[in-house]
Amino acid sequence: MSRYIDMVDAPEHVKKLTVPQLQDLAQDIRQELIEGLAKGGGHLGPNLGVVELTIALHKVFTTPKDKFVWDVSHQVYVHKILTGRKDRFRTIRQTDGLNGFALRTESEHDCFGAGHAGTALSAALGMAAARDKRGTDEQVVCIFGDAALTNGISFEAMNNIAHTTKKFIGILNDNEWSIAKNVGAISGYLNKLITNPRYNQLAKDFEGFIRKLPKGDMAMKLAHKAEEGFKGALSEVGMHQKNEVAFGPDGRGGFGNPVLFEEMGMRYLGPIDGHNLPLLISTLEFAKQCDHPIVIHVLTQKGKGFDAALKHPEKFHGLGPYNAATGETPASKPGTPPAYQDVMGQTMIKLCQANPNIVGLTAAMPTGTGMKHLEKAMPDRYFDVGIAEEHGVIFAAGMATMGYRPVVAIYSTFLQRAYDCIHHDVCLQDLPVIFCMDRSGLSANDGPTHHGLFDISYLRCFPNVIAMAPANEDELADMMFTATRVDHPTFIRYPRGTAEGVPVKAEPQLLEVGKAQVVQTFANNKKRKVALFGLGPMNTIARKAAAQLAAEGYDVAVINPRFTKPIDAAAHETYGHEAELVVTLEDHVLMGGYGSSVLELFSEKGVTTPVVRIGWPDQFIEHATTQDELRNKYGLSVENTVKRVKIHFGDIVADKRLAAAHA
Repeated sequence: MSRYIDMVDAPEHVKKLTVPQLQDLAQDIRQELIEGLAKGGGHLGPNLGVVELTIALHKVFTTPKDKFVWDVSHQVYVHKILTGRKDRFRTIRQTDGLNGFALRTESEHDCFGAGHAGTALSAALGMAAARDKRGTDEQVVCIFGDAALTNGISFEAMNNIAHTTKKFIGILNDNEWSIAKNVGAISGYLNKLITNPRYNQLAKDFEGFIRKLPKGDMAMKLAHKAEEGFKGALSEVGMHQKNEVAFGPDGRGGFGNPVLFEEMGMRYLGPIDGHNLPLLISTLEFAKQCDHPIVIHVLTQKGKGFDAALKHPEKFHGLGPYNAATGETPASKPGTPPAYQDVMGQTMIKLCQANPNIVGLTAAMPTGTGMKHLEKAMPDRYFDVGIAEEHGVIFAAGMATMGYRPVVAIYSTFLQRAYDCIHHDVCLQDLPVIFCMDRSGLSANDGPTHHGLFDISYLRCFPNVIAMAPANEDELADMMFTATRVDHPTFIRYPRGTAEGVPVKAEPQLLEVGKAQVVQTFANNKKRKVALFGLGPMNTIARKAAAQLAAEGYDVAVINPRFTKPIDAAAHETYGHEAELVVTLEDHVLMGGYGSSVLELFSEKGVTTPVVRIGWPDQFIEHATTQDELRNKYGLSVENTVKRVKIHFGDIVADKRLAAAHA
């Protein structure tokens, strides 16, 4: 039996299909999503939710001339299937395969790359402004999620849209979820839009437009059968509802009257059923004709078409391999070490139980950061600020001024968004905010938007900072405990995934700030001396490399630096003088990283011993199936560490290609 998905190799093929055929295409795509991601995993739930919406977009608009700007862009799998990448779809997020996000270098149909929330409205408005200046007629369509409205950048963009252009189409994809369940006033506000039955003038204009189309009456009948239809396209919020108290005695909403989007100068239409193809197509055709900015509020169901994803939307937002029939994921093998994020979450519970002033905070990532453990055990000590990292950091700073010890758990790559807040609101005031930076290092499947390879560089220039990197899960717990006893901003960076398998002590240990751990000292056996300083997870590689070097005739010391600020000057200077070669290993870019701080220290102290630095080169690192593939490719491995030592001593000839990459 032929499938419509097999007939679609480019967007123009979508335009040739009838609505019933497009509905069959939607089912084909859902099946391809479920089966195609089962082996390697990916963002299944979000993409199942936008199947009809994406098909309708390509039915009505013409890319690459027309521009689709996707917020975060983890929901572009259907777009990729429809834009000539169908045959490579099952390579997504794998080595040399399709990227899991929109990527300009991958296709002309990806007009803007993304990976973080809240960027789409600004980017789309920039494109619209450029179009207006050029005098061209391409459409700019911005697809942003309800979670993006918890991000301040979105509101900064919305404040400028009506002032900047008269032609702008925004599609609010409302599924009530970011990764976890959405939180805060915006979520409640959107719910009020959904449940209010009032209509605005735009809804009437829209109905008139549809009735003029061929078979328009039939389209209206289909539209009114949609679960929410036009319900909620309103000019007032909360009027005659049971929430007059919350909205004030005159029934005016917290965002004013009329609705938020209207106040921002954008006409609002919706909410409409995001799985009703005839309605979506008609609505988008109407939007093309509008001579003013418009926001279409589309209700979608995250995980639609797959029962397991509907029952567990947070799990199926993004996951690894699973059974395509049942949705079950493989059980961990017995003896598998815990994930760093879970060690962090369990340690948070212990710390909060021992100290009433410790609280936990995350930015819409309770599961990914491990804060879900605290949320479940001690919900009164847990805060989720939504996708609002800047607010979250300043919020924590405010709590710290009142005697609390906030622990802020945010991925390294997302914490970059709050850089000024870290500088101005935390470090400048020397406040004891604790930052747990998950995903420092690689996030292999996700690629450059999610790799946390820059935090040592962007933090070590700030005064008052204490920065740490645990070599294993037990040390992570010790560092978290130590941070609660320090009256300065503290940052703990640790990688994604399973830890090292080191048992976590029942009670964490207080570490001496700025003190390295000597794992293995010199044997003083008159062999060539090499000191390996392995930071964080790279200490495991250092220890393995040391064993191999010792077997090949070297005297090797291994040091666990623990701290990137302040670094242990005494230990580095001592081993710098004793060794004939110092090797630094870090899961971070070499530019401005830990190895750079060692070079600076040696320069200040007059240590002339050569230093070989192993870390990531000065480029953005691509995605791959596994972390090890990328580490091996770029030389963050035991084999390359041994090779670099042997090259230095002249025991082997240098690999020119590898030497050039790390010059």
